[in-house]
Amino acid sequence: MREPPSATAATWQPGPYERESSGIAQLMRALGVPSYEALLALSTREPARYWDTVTRLCGIAWRVPPQAYADLSRGPQFPRWFPGAQLNWVETVFAHARTPQGAQRPAVVAEKEDGSVQQLDYAQLELQVREFAAGLAALGVGRGDRVGLLMENGVEATVSLLAIACMGAVVVPLFSGFGVDAIAARLSAAEARLVIATTGFQRRGKRVDVQAPMREAWARLPGVQTIVWKHGAHAPTAGTGDGPRDAYWEAVAQSGVGRALAPVAMAPDDAFMVIYTSGTTGKPKGVVHTHGSFPLKIAHDAVVHFDVHPGDRFAWPADMGWIAGSLVLCCALLRGATLVCYDGAPDFPDWSRMSRLVERHRVTHFGSAPTLIRGMASNEAVATRGDVSSVRLLITAGEGIDPEHFGWFQRHFGRGTQPLVNYTGGTEASGALLASVLVRPIPPSGFNTTSPGVDVDVADLQGRPLTGAVGELVVRQPFVGMTQSFWQDDARYLDTYWSTVPGLWLHGDLALRREDGNFFMMGRSDDTLKVAGKRLGPAEVEEVVLELPGVAEAAAIGVDDADKGQKLVVFVVPTPDASNGGSTDALARAATAHVDKRLGRPFRPAAVHAVRQLPKTRSSKIMRRVIRSVYCGTPPGDLSSLDNPAALDDIRAVRPDAGA
Repeated sequence: MREPPSATAATWQPGPYERESSGIAQLMRALGVPSYEALLALSTREPARYWDTVTRLCGIAWRVPPQAYADLSRGPQFPRWFPGAQLNWVETVFAHARTPQGAQRPAVVAEKEDGSVQQLDYAQLELQVREFAAGLAALGVGRGDRVGLLMENGVEATVSLLAIACMGAVVVPLFSGFGVDAIAARLSAAEARLVIATTGFQRRGKRVDVQAPMREAWARLPGVQTIVWKHGAHAPTAGTGDGPRDAYWEAVAQSGVGRALAPVAMAPDDAFMVIYTSGTTGKPKGVVHTHGSFPLKIAHDAVVHFDVHPGDRFAWPADMGWIAGSLVLCCALLRGATLVCYDGAPDFPDWSRMSRLVERHRVTHFGSAPTLIRGMASNEAVATRGDVSSVRLLITAGEGIDPEHFGWFQRHFGRGTQPLVNYTGGTEASGALLASVLVRPIPPSGFNTTSPGVDVDVADLQGRPLTGAVGELVVRQPFVGMTQSFWQDDARYLDTYWSTVPGLWLHGDLALRREDGNFFMMGRSDDTLKVAGKRLGPAEVEEVVLELPGVAEAAAIGVDDADKGQKLVVFVVPTPDASNGGSTDALARAATAHVDKRLGRPFRPAAVHAVRQLPKTRSSKIMRRVIRSVYCGTPPGDLSSLDNPAALDDIRAVRPDAGA
C-alpha cells in the first residue's frame, strides 16, 4: 500500500509500492540498472537493448523477431523500425484471450449517455474482431486500403478499429463532430475506399445526426465504394435514404460468422492509421502511424508512465476521431486491462457523471483533460458525489494545467494520495515526450522526466540546451512513435519538424526545464508572446489568472502593438458564482491587477475580456490561434476541429472595432 504524503506536501512522493512493484520498477530490474537515472541514460545511449527489453516486458507478439533496432539509411527523418521483423499489433491484444485467466476477463465495458452498458470479454473481443474483419474482406477491403471510421466511442468502434488493423488495412479516424467539408477533405486526401460510420448518437438527451453530413460528403467522394452504417438505439427507421452501396454494421459482422479472419502479418513500417491533425494554415496534415511504432510506444508508456497491469480498469473518455481515442484503446488492451468507454456529455445529467462512472465500473486509472477538470472543480459539490476509492492513478493531458486545478483533481479524484501523471506528446509523436514516472516525486502541473527512449531536450533556436529559461521542445534522435512522414507529403513533413533547426525535430511547443530536472509546458511556439522584447509563454499568464477564485478558464494571446511589438490580451470565463452575482468588469480589473502583481508591470494586460466560452477542439484544447485571428479580424484558417463555433461570436463581440 502507498504511504500518504504529509498534509503539507505540495509534491507527490513515491512510496514502497512505486519503488518496488510499479511497471517502471519492473523495467529497471529487467534492464539490470541501479536507478531510474541510469535507465533514462541507457534508453537513448543503447536504444536496441532498451527496446528489446521493453518489447519482452510488454509481451509484444512478433511473427518474426527483428534483426535490428532501426535502419537509418534514409536519414534520421525517415527511420525504418525493427527491420526484418513481422507483426500485427492486434495479435498482442489477442494474446490475452488465449490464457485461462485472460479469456474471460472483461476487455471492453462501454457506457452510453442513457446509462446502458455493453461488455465483451477478451475471448469475445477476439472473435468479434476477426469475424468483422472477414465481413469487411467480403466487401472488398484488402491490405493497405484506407477505411474511414466516424463513430462514437464504444464496443462497435473498438471492434471496427481493431478489425481494420487486423486485416492489414489502414484506419482513417474522423472526429464525430466534423462537418461535411472536413469529412470530405480527409477521406479524399487519404483515398479511402470504404467508411464505417454511425448514423448518430445522443448528447445531453438529444440526438446528433451524423448520417446527413456523411451522405453529403459521400457525394463528393467517388472513391468511397461503400459505407457501413451503425444504427444506434435512438436512430430513426433504418433504411432511410439507403442505396445499393449501403451496408450495415450488424450485417457485416454476421456475414463473418464462422469465417474469422486471421491477423495479417505486416512489416513494422507498414501503416495501420492515417490521422489528420489541423495545421495553423493550409490543409490538415496526414500523420502516419505504423504497426511497429505507435502500438509499441503506447504499450511502453502504459507500463512506464501509467503503471497499467492486466485486470486494471482504464477510463479516459476520448473521441475516436482524435489520437487520444486510439491511445486509450491501446493503453488498456495491449496490457490486458479493461477499457472503460463512455459515449456522452461529461456533465449529463449533471456534473457527477464522471465520478459516478468511476464508481460504477471500479475504475483504477482515470484520465481527464484540464478543461473538464476545471469544469468539475467549478461544480465541486456535485462533481464529487461518486465513490472514487478504486482509483490508483490519474492522468491529465491535452493542454496545460495550472497547479491549483492539478491539486484539486489529485485531492478529489485521487484522495490526495494517488499519483497524477501529466502527459504530453501529440498526434505526431504517438505518446509522451514529457511525462512523469512513479519512482520520482511529481511536481504539481509539471513533468518529472522526459519519456525514456525519446532524446528530448529544451533548446534555443540554434539547438543549444537551455535550463532555467523557456525554449523549444526538441528531439535530438529519431524515436519509436514518431509519424512516418505525412501521408503523401514528405516535403511538408520535413518543413514542419526538421527545417527550423537542422538535425533536430522541433515539436512546436515551448517548455521550461528547471534546475531540479522537472519540466513545465509553456504553450505553443506559435502562441509565444513577446511584450516589450520579453518572451513569454501564454501558459505563464493563464496560470496566474486562474489563481483568481472567480475565473474558470483563461486564454492569453499577443496582439500587434506599434509601441511594444505585442500587447497582452486575456480572455476569461467566469465561474458560475462570478457570472451570477459578480461584475465582469470587476473581474477584469482584478485579473489585470493580479497579472501586474505576479508577472510585473511590463506584462500588465492591455485588455481583459470576460466571455461565456472559449473556442475549443473536441479534445478540449483551447484554440488560441483562432482566438487571436478572430479578435484581430484576420482569416482564422482551418476550423474543422472547432467544437463550439458559437464561441467565435463571443470573441467578435469584444473586439476593439465591435461597436464600429
